[in-house]
Amino acid sequence: MTATSTTTPRRPIQLPPLPTAGPSARTVATVTDAVRVYGRGDNEVRALDGVSVEFAAGKFTAIMGPSGSGKSTLMHSVAGLDQLTSGTVLIGDTDISSLNDRKLTQLRRDRIGFIFQSFNLVPTLTAAENIALPAKLAGRAIDPEWFAHVIDTVGLDKRLKHRPSELSGGQQQRVAVARALASRPEIIFADEPTGNLDSLTGAEILSFMRSAVRELGQTIVMVTHDPSAASYADRALFLADGRIVDDLDQPTTDSVLDRIRHLGA
Repeated sequence: MTATSTTTPRRPIQLPPLPTAGPSARTVATVTDAVRVYGRGDNEVRALDGVSVEFAAGKFTAIMGPSGSGKSTLMHSVAGLDQLTSGTVLIGDTDISSLNDRKLTQLRRDRIGFIFQSFNLVPTLTAAENIALPAKLAGRAIDPEWFAHVIDTVGLDKRLKHRPSELSGGQQQRVAVARALASRPEIIFADEPTGNLDSLTGAEILSFMRSAVRELGQTIVMVTHDPSAASYADRALFLADGRIVDDLDQPTTDSVLDRIRHLGA
């Protein structure tokens, strides 16, 4: 008679299924029929006039257009900093127009990152403390491995104990980029992030932002007037008179300049 083993077979580990492809997996922000009107009567200005656009996950999008085209209004509306007159904005599956002030503040804090032209760093805090500040205000701990990865990506490992006054403009903007990345937001909005920097330092910051998209999987939407800055993006949207008038994949400096000349003709 053959002996029967009494050892219980080991059960295979059941891993959670990967998320299926769907709108929320492909798109971070969706704008539908966005209208933003300022003033009334003869003073009425339609800053956005029926804009519909999607921003894909893991992509770097540049928004361009002349002064008064609506590019900043579009970014501010998607980021929840301005309220539409009509239309909808979704961050993931959340309609931000349905949120009260408290929930909208929470959404911006937990799911959105910001990079501003003026850096907006707290002067009394070190670089490391500035980077960790949004997560601290939200009562969340930053994953140390992720923090180290972000710091390495933006090249700040030797400047973490310095205060903003001890950093160059380019280093301060690196801190601002790292701060936006540290909490792993679903989307980052950058408003003319290299506007106060010289061309060489600006190129370094744009390279860091592109690395954040390609190596860290971040999603970035940047308002810029600079064709060279737009060439770092995966996509360039062009606005005029509150409407999207062109949409360019894989922009280069020359292709952006050509579109600008064409739109101005």
